[in-house]
Amino acid sequence: MIRNILGSLVALAGAASAVLSPFRDWYDGRAGQDYRVRDLFEGITATESGVLVSILLPFLFAALLVIAGVVLRSRIAVALAGLVVLGFTILWMVRQGQAAGSLTVGGDGAGLQVGVVNALAGGVLMLIGALLMRGRSRGAGRARARREREPEPVEPYGAPPADQVDMWPPTQEPGMSTHTSPWPEPEVDPYTGPDPHDPRTRSYPQAPPPSGRPGDPRDPVHPPQRPPEG
Repeated sequence: MIRNILGSLVALAGAASAVLSPFRDWYDGRAGQDYRVRDLFEGITATESGVLVSILLPFLFAALLVIAGVVLRSRIAVALAGLVVLGFTILWMVRQGQAAGSLTVGGDGAGLQVGVVNALAGGVLMLIGALLMRGRSRGAGRARARREREPEPVEPYGAPPADQVDMWPPTQEPGMSTHTSPWPEPEVDPYTGPDPHDPRTRSYPQAPPPSGRPGDPRDPVHPPQRPPEG
């Protein structure tokens, strides 16, 4: 992340230097915007050029490439922009050397001037920015593509309607479902122990109901205890 930010800042600084370079002097007091793009292929002439058809045009294209590369985190786009700037600057130097017979560097306004330095520095900064950038993570891209290809998990069965809640959940066993009726199943009486009136289940005598009234002889709080064996 930090490398991407640092590389982007360096590349943007290079793009700004390249775009500003045509507005400065390039050779013998002549600004870069005075050189036509066609002069780089046909030879340098003294004909003045418009701004949009001057050497500024390829530099603007390179700056747009840098912006797109920073947004998309594309090292290739940023590196290509740097090569465009360096390529057109070197091509201009070749044509200017052919027109003047030689290239000179002078501090009194003669020869190569600061505009050329700005253009070369801008191209180099773009290449450095492309090297610093890490680009898009391949692992993250593959994981994202895998998630997009994988279908959404589907539940084996949906929720039942409100009038068939007793059929939920459906059987998972093969064959006919055990819940085939839309009506509630009959509830089974809970087990309450042996029948005290059944002589087969009576293991000890029971006390008569209190006050002579019939009722359940079992005491839910104090159940009868087996008498100790003599």
